[in-house]
Amino acid sequence: MKTLILAVVLLTGTRLLSVLSLHTRAASSGQASAASSKDNEASIDKSVALLRQDLRSGKKQAFAASLELTDAEATKFWPVYDQYSAELSKLGDQRYALIKEYANGFGTLNDNQALSLIKRSLSLDEQVAQLRSKYVPIVNQALPGTKTATFFQLDRYINTLIDLQVAGSIPVVIEQKW
Repeated sequence: MKTLILAVVLLTGTRLLSVLSLHTRAASSGQASAASSKDNEASIDKSVALLRQDLRSGKKQAFAASLELTDAEATKFWPVYDQYSAELSKLGDQRYALIKEYANGFGTLNDNQALSLIKRSLSLDEQVAQLRSKYVPIVNQALPGTKTATFFQLDRYINTLIDLQVAGSIPVVIEQKW
């Protein structure tokens, strides 16, 4: 179980890292023309969208393999999971927009812009925690307590690994060239 989850996250996360790293470098280089920059950004956005879709699919497969649901549990759980995943994905969209904003401003961020980015990032962290709290009783209507706890434990574990990989690919603000 642990190996399956780790494999899914590492394979998809590694590809995501390379795309985010490319986006950060492209946005901070400032050497490309405006048209080339827009084409590059559109290409990166498409790549990220595909990678995020792959990641969602991989996570669902990991949950299916790990939770060992009965037919009755699966019938109740998967619609709830899909709803939870869709709401989590919306927060992921906001996170990606923040990363893009950071990458586009890298090298020119002032104190106020940097503070705004970190405050909005922390707000997204809080919204993810609130979403999980909201869904605990909903998931628990579909699954017994141990499987509910297992689901959220695995969800947290997978998302933490992804967050670590993404964070490791983003240069810290202080590295900006003034």
